[in-house]
Amino acid sequence: MIKIMIIVLQLILFIAAAPILSGLISKIKNNIRLRKGQGILQPYYNLAKLFFKGEVVSETASWIFRVTPIVVLSSTLTAAALIPVFIFSSPMRQAGDFLVLVFIFALGRFFLALSALDTGSSFGGMGSSREMFISSLVEPALCMVILSVSLQFGSTDISAFNGIHAISVSSIVAAIALFLITIAETSRMPVDNQETHLELTMVHEAMVLEYSGRSLALIEMAAYIKQMILFFLIAQIVFPIALPVFSSLTQLASWILWYLTRIIIIAISAALVEISVAKMRLFRVADFLGFAFVLGIIAVICAMLGV
Repeated sequence: MIKIMIIVLQLILFIAAAPILSGLISKIKNNIRLRKGQGILQPYYNLAKLFFKGEVVSETASWIFRVTPIVVLSSTLTAAALIPVFIFSSPMRQAGDFLVLVFIFALGRFFLALSALDTGSSFGGMGSSREMFISSLVEPALCMVILSVSLQFGSTDISAFNGIHAISVSSIVAAIALFLITIAETSRMPVDNQETHLELTMVHEAMVLEYSGRSLALIEMAAYIKQMILFFLIAQIVFPIALPVFSSLTQLASWILWYLTRIIIIAISAALVEISVAKMRLFRVADFLGFAFVLGIIAVICAMLGV
């Protein structure tokens, strides 16, 4: 019963806090560019607006198009339930494995690509093919990161690294590789441009071009949660923190402050990278993610050598 309550509390936390992370990144980018821009809470307004809008569904769309938003959000929430945030072990200990996390993300991506093809839109098909091309480069690099982390902590269980550990060369290199993977997974520059309205350069946006209303809101929420999960994993690898036994409110407040500081540091890093580089051509993305793969191999070698 307690585990169920923890899972529910954790999912509520991810749903409530994930959109503000994207709002924070947008605010940082606008401040650096000396623009006023949107507020930090703008993603919440966007989601609320979409939930109250009607949907327009293509006549050629089948059940795949209709169930995809539910599958994408459900798979992302399942991934969020695997992450140990409030307790030392994963709330779903039997399934709390890094490899399970990869397959859960792949399930959502697979259905999203199918739904884009289902409508018969040329832009949807183009976005699906590009997304599959990028994912074929992301997954080998991600497997190398998982292998390096598993060698360092002696297990593929996500709970294994939920504590204080010595920061090593292997963990730093693995975190950098995971950061590059996160840029690709969250459709950020230089891999993709979330702010573009030019269909020929779209990747993720091309796949969801046919969605509107509540369905689009569910897909956007899933993207926010996925981004927060990846940021958490990076933070726990490079900025390790253990769950203390809270004996006072001061100790609890300091733990929450450091917990949030780690996420904010990664958000600032993502914003700085995004405004510092231009969007790559599609075939240059292979070089970008190939570099992440090489970093993953270096992290594995360092972990085997114990450095």
